[in-house]
Amino acid sequence: MGTRLYVGNLGYDVSSSDLEKMLSDHGTVQSAEVISDRMTGRSKGFGFVEMSSEDEVQAAIAALNGQDQGGRALTVNEAKPREPRSSGGGYGGGGGRDRY
Repeated sequence: MGTRLYVGNLGYDVSSSDLEKMLSDHGTVQSAEVISDRMTGRSKGFGFVEMSSEDEVQAAIAALNGQDQGGRALTVNEAKPREPRSSGGGYGGGGGRDRY
């Protein structure tokens, strides 16, 4: 079990500070970040929150998962560990015919 939450189905106008305020009623928020698109800077509609204890994480999940926030039902659950990314580039590869 961890102290990191995934919060999904956020409105695109929700900022990281809005996310922090939303979760602070349920415990001590150590960090809150809404994820944004690298190219446009626009929110992707989800974020991550780190809280100070497992009990606070569970309280936030129980209180907020499925709750209406700006016409959207929030998805709040424990964040999964980050998957390691492959270093593959996408060029080369040997998936087709070789020309000589």
